[in-house]
Amino acid sequence: MTATVHTSAALALGDDALVLSHRLGEWAGLAPVLEEEVALANIALDLLGQARVLLSMVGDEDELAYLREERAFRNLQLVEQPNGDFAHTIARQLYFSTYQCLLYGRLAEGQGEFAGLAAKAVKEVAYHQDHAEQWTLRLGDGTDLSHERMSRACESLWRFTGEMFLPVEGVDVDWTGMKDAWLESVSDVLRRATLEVPQGPQSGAWTAGAGRQGLHTESFGRMLAEMQHLHRSHPGATW
Repeated sequence: MTATVHTSAALALGDDALVLSHRLGEWAGLAPVLEEEVALANIALDLLGQARVLLSMVGDEDELAYLREERAFRNLQLVEQPNGDFAHTIARQLYFSTYQCLLYGRLAEGQGEFAGLAAKAVKEVAYHQDHAEQWTLRLGDGTDLSHERMSRACESLWRFTGEMFLPVEGVDVDWTGMKDAWLESVSDVLRRATLEVPQGPQSGAWTAGAGRQGLHTESFGRMLAEMQHLHRSHPGATW
């Protein structure tokens, strides 16, 4: 694997974990119950740990997180979507954690540069997936209001899921096979939650592959400014 391929892949996977970690961290003090305050924080920390390892393969992790401009980030547009209500956060987590669990499982079986990380992280992401599945079932098959909100969340985020299965340079997996496995897994969860599997396209007219190319949605710029504010305000500071 060349250095360019290594960098491209590590940035893509690292940025996914970093951005979603920050989004989940935004629930601090706002989660619906105390138990979820702890659960979401733990998932965010797991993702942050993955991001640190991946970004350190490329360069200085702090510089990459706090000093890059928006167009230099290669994360999926799915992970940058605002938290919305709790149902939106759970739908986003269901879609991404199912993908990440499949991806890391395949990487852990190989001999590539990401095999070691994947082998350590696969148990973490399996928990993330189970957490999202249990909440999807609870909300989808709950009250009329929780069902309606979960249905709306799954539908609105569906158009961001196609980008997950576009090949990432340097990540050697069967992307088509992984997409089929993802669709089967997510569809099974949604049906058990009495939710309809969205029928719309999995990519919008302009969103297909956009995040991987450095093109992001409007909310990402605001999130990035908040995430980078302290570091940029006090360059070189130590604590």
